[in-house]
Amino acid sequence: MPRYEYRCRTCDDTFEVSRPMAESSAHADCPAGHADTVKLLSAVAVGGGAAAPAPAMGGGCCGGGGCG
Repeated sequence: MPRYEYRCRTCDDTFEVSRPMAESSAHADCPAGHADTVKLLSAVAVGGGAAAPAPAMGGGCCGGGGCG
């Protein structure tokens, strides 16, 4: 189940809520009971293994700029 991060504007606490994607835009109260919260944008990592190496630049007949 996806986790969504929120910040409380009243106490400045940051917290997470697990909920189905269908409820991703639903309001979430702060754990302290405050209602003035905002949903934060989070960077999401997809995958479970080590990151693949970046492809090498160039490698073509003309050093990566294309043949001319």
